[in-house]
Amino acid sequence: MKFGAASWPFQWDPPYEDAIHRIAKCGFKAIELIGWNKDYLRDHYTPEKIKNLRSKLKSEGLTLSQFVSTPHDLSSPDKGKRKAAVEHWQRAVDVGTALGAPIINMVSAYPFGFRDAEYPRITTKPLVQTYTTKIPSGLDWDRNYKDYVDSLRKCAKICESANVMLSIEPHPHRYLANTDGALRLLDDVNSPAMGINFDPSHTFPVGDFPNVSVYRLGKKVIHMHVSDNDGVTNVHWRPGMGKIDWVALFQALKDVGYDGVISLELEDVPGVSRGPTSTAPGVFRHPTATEDFVRETVAGMNYLKGICKDLKIKVE
Repeated sequence: MKFGAASWPFQWDPPYEDAIHRIAKCGFKAIELIGWNKDYLRDHYTPEKIKNLRSKLKSEGLTLSQFVSTPHDLSSPDKGKRKAAVEHWQRAVDVGTALGAPIINMVSAYPFGFRDAEYPRITTKPLVQTYTTKIPSGLDWDRNYKDYVDSLRKCAKICESANVMLSIEPHPHRYLANTDGALRLLDDVNSPAMGINFDPSHTFPVGDFPNVSVYRLGKKVIHMHVSDNDGVTNVHWRPGMGKIDWVALFQALKDVGYDGVISLELEDVPGVSRGPTSTAPGVFRHPTATEDFVRETVAGMNYLKGICKDLKIKVE
């Protein structure tokens, strides 16, 4: 098992070279890079930039644990949009494999290609009197789920051909929101190249105990995002500052034989980075993460390393 960090809380928008250096300096052994959309994949991740990033990762002694990019229209009822989303994924896999990532990650889609306009963010739940979603009547839900599964099969085939893994990430209110949704989707797609990027801060507030999720998912967990939260929203706090039982979770990881990357993704702690045009929620919005954020991240890693030591889990 090794500890890594997501790049975007350190530096939301590219370039990411300084974030790579800062993450290595913190003592992490792995990093995740991201392509926010098709424009980033095309304009930022050029062959020359990919070459430079690979060199930077090597010089800093960091492994690229996964490359992240989410095509949001895989569940669109529009066949053309679904096709374009699969093409987005092909480009993400091309970039990720060129960078040397063994895993390419996406977040699960909302039904019908919906966005936050139709599905309110779960972080708003404690702030409103009525927490609801306005969905049109007359939608063909069975057809839409089958279309989504078909799109994911095509994405998984792309990963099979590239000899990399697809990690799909649960998220509140999406087709994959909890452990049962993960197991169903994995069965329906039925690809050896598809696994779960398990993020307990996404499944815990929708009703799943993280350690139980790990036991049920077992070897299907191929990458981990870690942060803590209040159990009501999916805020991403420093581990140890919320309600997640980290000892139980890491005992479960040990029991199922997980030996992958534990990637800290702290998006709601002081000093975190948010791009100037980002619509992501959060009260802390810095173009580049501050030293307060660095201290929070290192404290979170050290807290979890202490648990690993107590449980006799080997950490690189």
